Amino acid sequence: MAGPGAPGTCARPPEGSLRRGTARAGAGDPARVAVAFARVLRAAGLDVPGGAPASYAEALAAVGLGSEQDVYWAGRATLVRRPEDVEVYDTAFRAFYGGEGWPEHADEVVETVALAHDDPDARPPEPEEKEEPGVVRELRYSAAEVLRRKDFAQCTPEELAEAQRLMARIRIGGPRRASRRRQRARRSGDWPDLRRTVRESLRTDGEPLRRRWLETGERPRRVVLLCDVSGSMAPYARALLRFLHVAVTGRPRVEAFTIGTRLTRVTRMLSAHDPDAALAAASRAVPDWSGGTRLGDALGDFNALWGVRGFARGALVVVLSDGWDRGDPEVLAEQMARLARVAHRVIWVNPLKATPGYAPLVRGMAAALPYVDDFVEGHSVESLEALARLLVDDPARPRDRSVKAA
Repeated sequence: MAGPGAPGTCARPPEGSLRRGTARAGAGDPARVAVAFARVLRAAGLDVPGGAPASYAEALAAVGLGSEQDVYWAGRATLVRRPEDVEVYDTAFRAFYGGEGWPEHADEVVETVALAHDDPDARPPEPEEKEEPGVVRELRYSAAEVLRRKDFAQCTPEELAEAQRLMARIRIGGPRRASRRRQRARRSGDWPDLRRTVRESLRTDGEPLRRRWLETGERPRRVVLLCDVSGSMAPYARALLRFLHVAVTGRPRVEAFTIGTRLTRVTRMLSAHDPDAALAAASRAVPDWSGGTRLGDALGDFNALWGVRGFARGALVVVLSDGWDRGDPEVLAEQMARLARVAHRVIWVNPLKATPGYAPLVRGMAAALPYVDDFVEGHSVESLEALARLLVDDPARPRDRSVKAA
């Protein structure tokens, strides 16, 4: 026989159940009723999420405790996640609100919360001789997980050093592009490999029984990183430079530059595997560290000196900057249009994008945004991990050049 909450039926709680049992469940207080009922459900084996009792309390405060149907469906909607749990919920509802077997002092159960640090090397604490009666729940947290989401500007020097160590785990990939060189094909290809075919025909008296083929080769697409080291980027510049070091040492065909009032190539300095030595060498090589910002002029130097040489042609160009520019925004827009015409994709990483209520209203950011394919955050370790995944993903979408034409 189907229970009151069986699928496809309109469940009805027992008549008069609220009038008999609600008083002992919390004296009409929706919060106490919700917490006590959630304990009954968990004791019955129902998996109640941590935030579900709070949602149930809000629902009870909205519908009140006077209607059995309202109370039943408020709990059914907030505490039950699977259809197979409805029968358990109905039984617990009758026992709780109807007073069937409800303990006299259930609302006095003491719940002890033990907070444990998520350290794999830590040893569990020795059990005490006497334990207080009640429900003991252990919650674990990870300091590394919290630090991954913390804004670099809010980190202490110790936390910033730890965040830089976490960035060492980031793996920078990237899409591949077709190469002009051809490579051997395992099976059939687009072009015959005459040299291999003739060489193998010598084993069969000159008869080419097995033909060999060539196919289009592939190579990693170049990644160009342009990091803003001006005064407005001071809270983020060193952490972002650590990301540049991870990219340069972890993947071939990566070029790194700093931009501020001038352009500085730091690829060779960041090639050292020791991160402290690499960052120190890069800092010494940058003359405009924490100085002014002239993004348009710096991008113009990059386009003229390095972009023409092929660094930006067909490459993934990543600009890490907050967009604050003291130069002419028209110059920045012109250079961004020039860069977007030769690059495969242009990604702009702005640490301020994660700020609540942020809008790209500053002149530099507003001038550059029409020529950007992806506009992402870059304020934390987690956002830089998302950037690394974005570099790997290469959506084959047509790029709209109607707005970007200059």
